[in-house]
Amino acid sequence: MTGGLFVLIQYEEEGHMRSGRGKMTTAMWQPLVQPLRCSLQFLGNIAAGNGDSQNSIWKCAFPDLFLTCLTYSDDKIVAYCCMVLFTCLNSEKVRELLDPGNLTVALHVLKVYKEQLESEWSFLIVTDHLLKCPELVKALYAKLSNQERVALLELMMAKVSEKNPVTSEEMNVFMSHADFLAGCFQEKCEAVLKLTSPADAEDEEALVTIRLLDVLCEMTSNNGQLEHLQALPGLLETAIDTLRLTHLAGKQTVNIFTATHAMTEQEEISHPAVGFKSHLIRLIGNLCYKNKENQDKVYELDGIPLILDNCSIDDNNPFVSQWAVYALRNLTEQNERNQELIAQMEEKGLADNSSLESMGVEVEKRDDKLILRSVRKKPL
Repeated sequence: MTGGLFVLIQYEEEGHMRSGRGKMTTAMWQPLVQPLRCSLQFLGNIAAGNGDSQNSIWKCAFPDLFLTCLTYSDDKIVAYCCMVLFTCLNSEKVRELLDPGNLTVALHVLKVYKEQLESEWSFLIVTDHLLKCPELVKALYAKLSNQERVALLELMMAKVSEKNPVTSEEMNVFMSHADFLAGCFQEKCEAVLKLTSPADAEDEEALVTIRLLDVLCEMTSNNGQLEHLQALPGLLETAIDTLRLTHLAGKQTVNIFTATHAMTEQEEISHPAVGFKSHLIRLIGNLCYKNKENQDKVYELDGIPLILDNCSIDDNNPFVSQWAVYALRNLTEQNERNQELIAQMEEKGLADNSSLESMGVEVEKRDDKLILRSVRKKPL
């Protein structure tokens, strides 16, 4: 059946390529589309739950038939092909995609997802199969355009955000992804500074950086992945350096990184970098959660004054005050040196007392020592 389907597809494609006398017209080859659709549906049905059928289809169809159907001009043929591919895949077959000649199949699946966002099967192929192989993800990422990288990162975000329990093997996969994505973020983080220019508001490399940060924030919200990311060399430093660079860029000229609170309730800022500094502070706060070494590292890098300087209301960074409160709490928990630094800044007027109060903390003097303590806001 698979061999017959391949002949049928070849016959139709040859009809497209014929020229001059004897050329097939649309009326002649169009009737073949429906048989192709039905054939793929049939293959999907006989493969469901049947390992022998899956192996037979794979042997006959991989990679040529799958590639032909994935690049077909008919959306339903593409969708049905994805269904068959999803049904046949397993961990062993996924590793076959690592071969340079076979990687094209995975690349086309991602293209299908990007171009047909409603395609459930392409989504499931990536999330349920491809993402389980970190080596394949790295190989794919290197071959993708920036737009396709954004699509892949969005799929990774969907997978990371799942609340289902994970096995130790799945956790190891997530940690491998975390290592890779953290390295990509550290390498490309400064690309986001291109967004200071209105002409570069849709810079694709900068958009990738934004999505990388989003995924890292989500990963550090998971306890298992958090401890791993907290120990990664350079990630915390990169987050602080990037926050400093974007904050400085926002002060030098008026751009998306400039703090503003001039918007009315009806207005909405539409820009890909909205919330970027908030997410940097969120990442810093997560990396310092119950981690004395990282708390001290932020102190040594002068990160605490930087966070305090970003705690005011900013329409370009919704919830930045809340993330600053969270980061401040994690930076000062059982860390007297960080507590004393903030208290001294307040006493010298370097930290706005009203800002501290809005964050639920106040400075108290005890026995000639400044203490930062939490306070409850009075009910309205």
